[in-house]
Amino acid sequence: MGLTARDMSDMGRLAQLAANPQDTTREEIYLAVASLYRVQGAHLNARERDLMQEILRRLASDVEMAIRIALAERLSEDTTAPHDLIMLLADDKIEVARPVILRSPLLSDEDMLRLVTQCGSSHQEAVASRANISETVTEALSRSETETVLVALVRNVTARISSTTYESLVEKSRHLSSLQGPLAHRSDLPTELATRMCSWVSDALKTYIVQNYAVEAKRLEAAFTHAETVVKSEPAPPKTPPTEGASKLIEKLAAAGQLKPGFLLRVLHQGQIDLFDLAFARLLDLSLSDLRQWLYEKGPKGVAFACRAVGIDRCVFGTVFNLSRQARMMKPALTITEMAEVDTVFKTFSKPAALAEIHTG
Repeated sequence: MGLTARDMSDMGRLAQLAANPQDTTREEIYLAVASLYRVQGAHLNARERDLMQEILRRLASDVEMAIRIALAERLSEDTTAPHDLIMLLADDKIEVARPVILRSPLLSDEDMLRLVTQCGSSHQEAVASRANISETVTEALSRSETETVLVALVRNVTARISSTTYESLVEKSRHLSSLQGPLAHRSDLPTELATRMCSWVSDALKTYIVQNYAVEAKRLEAAFTHAETVVKSEPAPPKTPPTEGASKLIEKLAAAGQLKPGFLLRVLHQGQIDLFDLAFARLLDLSLSDLRQWLYEKGPKGVAFACRAVGIDRCVFGTVFNLSRQARMMKPALTITEMAEVDTVFKTFSKPAALAEIHTG
């Protein structure tokens, strides 16, 4: 059932007043429509909802922000409010959107993913601060290149973060020191990743990690030794073809659904370039020779397409490019033009589009 004849008459009057306010202020009209929408939301048909949303959108820019904030605060924990009205507020300026993003029980993962992908960093930061966000949402947030968003995410102790997402965040902490402390203090950070961070965090954080993650002295020493070896020594050249054991390992991981971007980064940091090439080829559904041609003969842009196709972030591209080049004794330097091409790939191509480009290129 839609609105009654009387309600529709009121709506018509409100629509006229919105277009040509007389003695009634726009704030009064805005609140009247929002109130009617909240009360009648469950009984509105599509046409009526569209009419109310259009009135509210047109008035929003002319209504004092304090009024819109007050409405958002009032509806932020209302379980009976119309979902469309909540999303209208969530799409408003961040001062208005923040209360509903942080507290509205009506927002779904799909809603939050839309806010993350379509709104600015302020909205993303609010989503990152929301209690009990899922692994799907935290994975999307971890792809942000905005430091404040990433810090808000790792400081949110209720956020559920997968091991793969942690892998990406830990890698980003190499270059973003503001992430290191919040990551190290998370109780759910995998011990293996905490140990890896000891290679670049401050002495104080190293001490904290050793004391709180039950890191064995031998493992810690091995981590330092390995980090020093990677920096000082030249990596062993790749084998052509790789060993049978390496091929079997990649197939076993793929069959178990465990072959993911995090594995690529791990073996690359460990200098296992054969495993890196094999795993990359498997993830891209390419033969090993085609993968090596694409990765090592098509320049930085080719590496960017490959990274984008498997879901490796832009901020991790430099690590992949530099270490893979060093392993093959190639010069890892990038020109300004090449850096611009890399940026274009990550900004323009989706994962499927990047994969299609590789298979058609």
